Order: sequence, then structure tokens, then C-alpha cells
Amino acid sequence: MPLPKRRHSKQRGRKRRTHWKLTEPNIVECPHCHKSKLPHRVCPSCGYYNGEEVLVVKKKDKK
Repeated sequence: MPLPKRRHSKQRGRKRRTHWKLTEPNIVECPHCHKSKLPHRVCPSCGYYNGEEVLVVKKKDKK
């Protein structure tokens, strides 16, 4: 396996890693219940997607 002839500087490696960053998830408001959700997914709080009820969400009982 080939090896580098000379050592790479710290700056060279760090320049390469500048694009290794996390991106914040895009959060949108549900048009039905106005809670935050991920885009193009069923709302976990009300079960609606694109104006239609897709899931029946059970509500938690307080003890």
C-alpha cells in the first residue's frame, strides 16, 4: 500500500474536515394542530398528513 513521502500539516487535514458538520433538522408547523413536526411525515401528535387523517393517535391518560 502506498505511503505518503512527507507528512501532511495539521492545517491540511483540518481544511479537508471543514465540511464535516451537522445540519439542524428542518422542523415545520403542522397545519392541523400547529405543533412542530418533520416535513413530509405524519404528525405524531394528531396523525394527519396532507389534510387527511392517516393514523388514529391515542391520547395518554393522566393518573
